[in-house]
Amino acid sequence: MTSVPNYSSICILRLSAIGDVCHAVSAVQAIQQAHPNAKITWVIGKIEAMLLANLPGVELVVFDKKQGKAALKQLKQTFKGQQFDVLLNMQVALRAGLVARCIPAKVKIGFDWAHSKELHSLFINKRIAPAPQAHVLEGFKGFARAIGVEDYQPSWAMPYTQQDQHVADELLTPEYLANKFLVISPAASKAQRNWLPERYAAIADHAHQQGFKVVLTGGPTELEINLAKNIIQHSQQPILNLVGKTKLKELLCVLKRASLVLAPDTGPAHMAVTVGTPVIGLYAHSNPARTGPYLYQHYVVEVYHKNVLQQTGKTAAQLPWGTRIKGDDLMRQITVADVTAMFDHVVKSESL
Repeated sequence: MTSVPNYSSICILRLSAIGDVCHAVSAVQAIQQAHPNAKITWVIGKIEAMLLANLPGVELVVFDKKQGKAALKQLKQTFKGQQFDVLLNMQVALRAGLVARCIPAKVKIGFDWAHSKELHSLFINKRIAPAPQAHVLEGFKGFARAIGVEDYQPSWAMPYTQQDQHVADELLTPEYLANKFLVISPAASKAQRNWLPERYAAIADHAHQQGFKVVLTGGPTELEINLAKNIIQHSQQPILNLVGKTKLKELLCVLKRASLVLAPDTGPAHMAVTVGTPVIGLYAHSNPARTGPYLYQHYVVEVYHKNVLQQTGKTAAQLPWGTRIKGDDLMRQITVADVTAMFDHVVKSESL
């Protein structure tokens, strides 16, 4: 049996995005259990650090990409005189490679050849085992495995305070807290991945008929604010609009209180997974087997596979893993009837 090194210091590199850092948390916490004496440092993006601030036993070092070269210089200064036993470079983007170059480590572990791109290979000296057709979270499990962590069932202990939960509960009001409620987090990072407002409204009305209150969540961007307004205008029932009103940890607490979440390919869907709330994911442009809500992939409503076959003449399994497809109107192919049927299925399956 191969002996596992006794690590005293481990550096994690995963800068973005919200969904991906949620996947990474489960790997980091599994590593903590397997190497309880190791000091763990995580180099992370500025926004993502707001969600994971005070993650137990982990020192977060924030890299603000907006500062450009100054951020790299600051990182070198931060780690001056240090030497990590191992760096787990969980991001293939060139920016992450440049960050990795500023992190002193004896061993720098990166992705396998099939997943390497953007010069990733230049910034590592060891690779994880190949994981063909794996979910992003499974890929991160490969990094844990590479430093001797046995296979594990992903779990999460997300950091939030009683004050975060109190603020969330105040926003939800006693009326909503006393009832089961559906959270619709309607906006992805790109508008083409969003479903239509009138269709979100139709699901909101259906949920209301089934005894659910409905809450909208999202960030303070103009796109998200306008999408929420359009959903409310099309709905026949009252909706609590929390778009732009929550910080990330408060949003996490809202999602924790929810009975069910409906979202496209967006960070809050994965946040909901970390707090055990079932998710109905809406997917058209990316393969939900790779990026879907990890514990609830069987609740995804998707048109990705039929479109990838139509556009390429090949199945997802025959294409490079993670192939995205283009089209501004693909989400229109997801019908209200599709999502209503899934909503009813989830309500029954989860005994909501």
